[in-house]
Amino acid sequence: MERAPKPFRNKNLADIKTVAEKSDVLLSIGGDGTMLSTAFTAHQYEKPVVGINIGKLGFLAEVDVQKTDLFLSNVLSGKYTIEERMVLSAKCGIVEENEFVAFNDIVVDKGNWPKMIEITIKVDDESVATYSADGIIIATPTGSTGYSLSVGGPIVSPKSNVITLSPISPHTLTVRPLVIPNTQKISVFVESANTKVQVNCDGQRVREFKSPLELEIIKDAKPLKILHTSLASYFEILRTKLLWGLDVRKNNKERE
Repeated sequence: MERAPKPFRNKNLADIKTVAEKSDVLLSIGGDGTMLSTAFTAHQYEKPVVGINIGKLGFLAEVDVQKTDLFLSNVLSGKYTIEERMVLSAKCGIVEENEFVAFNDIVVDKGNWPKMIEITIKVDDESVATYSADGIIIATPTGSTGYSLSVGGPIVSPKSNVITLSPISPHTLTVRPLVIPNTQKISVFVESANTKVQVNCDGQRVREFKSPLELEIIKDAKPLKILHTSLASYFEILRTKLLWGLDVRKNNKERE
């Protein structure tokens, strides 16, 4: 509980398994990072999740902490909707412990190794590309506004049935982000001069594997359920949280 907000520290709380099994909805109180962590548990126990934002951005945790009372009132009176979001599933080899899921993205990269790694991508066993880079980001539509966005990946509506593949600092001018249907299987082959390659899910669950690495990624059979009480659209959230689509010239005119 050392990462919990101050009011919840040093409290005797039930373990997450007990809470998840007995709950109708899981509340994430924090920022987007906390929301991603809670989403992992919500997906595991097939429960809806909602984020109450006390962090910085609140793109995923969209309920303002000042409006918590109104939010709870709406939920208790049935004024809410449940939205299903895509989840990625990945596995390395046949060992069950090497299977993992991600709500935002799965990142394969060089870790602390200073040199680039060689990446080969296949889609449904068809060769797509081989290049040297720092890594690759495989993102859901939800994750398209996260790490993928910062490396030049496209913004994708969460209603889209696609997966984006965005290279991280590729040493070539010809490799750019790729969008494919979420019905296809992605195979990532990585070779490194180092002995290890790093894989992380949602920037939180980090694993190291021996090089060379072969990773298979598909759409998970179970979606993540997100509870909404707000009528705010995805594009409104883009404008207000990320300032997407704002015309700087218009804003400057209003100041004059």
